[in-house]
Amino acid sequence: MATLENVTGVINDLIEINNDRVAGFEKVIADINDENIDLKTLFEEYAQQSRKNVQELSAISGSAPHLETDKSVSGTLHRAWIDVKSLFGGSDRASILSEAERGEDAIKKAYSDALTSNELPSDALAIVSSQAQGINSAHDRIKALRDIAKA
Repeated sequence: MATLENVTGVINDLIEINNDRVAGFEKVIADINDENIDLKTLFEEYAQQSRKNVQELSAISGSAPHLETDKSVSGTLHRAWIDVKSLFGGSDRASILSEAERGEDAIKKAYSDALTSNELPSDALAIVSSQAQGINSAHDRIKALRDIAKA
């Protein structure tokens, strides 16, 4: 049975990686050149998606929206987005999308882990499941764009 502490840990992990995702996309948006303006729009959309996710997750955990969280149980997973954002720097389209996909792999895994943890009550599970669908769609879109750019 899920304990409140475990549920809070899972939710806080998701909040942290969503915050990392926002920071990663903001870094890319700031560094990307005008020839990839369409990616700026896409990444702004995904940063906003994560901001919305944080608000929903914060409501589940009963706290105000987190701008930053403490070290989490699965901190190494969350560091993946931070590592990715440090690799961006206005490089070519395929490289930008490859690194974005790496970050999306990390958040996709975090959601998968949360959904299979058996730690979430049914109301939280429904919200996390819905968010996971959006994250998976974002990942697949970035991957498809990356594949096109590499072709």
